[in-house]
Amino acid sequence: MQKLLKKHAEKLRFGLVGGMNTSIDFVILFTLVAFGIPAIVSNFISTSVALVFSFFANKTFTFKGTGKSTRRHFAYFLIITLFGLWVIQPVIIEGIKFLIGPWFTNKYSVLLIGKLFATCATLVWNYLLYRKFVFQK
Repeated sequence: MQKLLKKHAEKLRFGLVGGMNTSIDFVILFTLVAFGIPAIVSNFISTSVALVFSFFANKTFTFKGTGKSTRRHFAYFLIITLFGLWVIQPVIIEGIKFLIGPWFTNKYSVLLIGKLFATCATLVWNYLLYRKFVFQK
């Protein structure tokens, strides 16, 4: 069991940071929507705050980055993350809203379902590209 945990420690740390990051994102998103801010604008704000947390948590905790090229890493991180957050997520959220929205009377349920699907998609996108381009060993 220990060997398995050690082998997948980085993925487990990524999942832990992702869980905290997702919590930050969801709390801000749903709070802003509850205050009447449109979902897309709220998503932009919530993902921006979560993005900053994510970079530093992933650099120091998940991938144990020690390199001095923080600017370069952050630039790659931004490109990868922003594409996931501001292209992939809105497309999925709006797609889910279009597909299932007419069957729900509660807009929060549709937003939650869309955000969950979008989060799963960007989780995979981020891990693969962070490992390859941002936090290389």
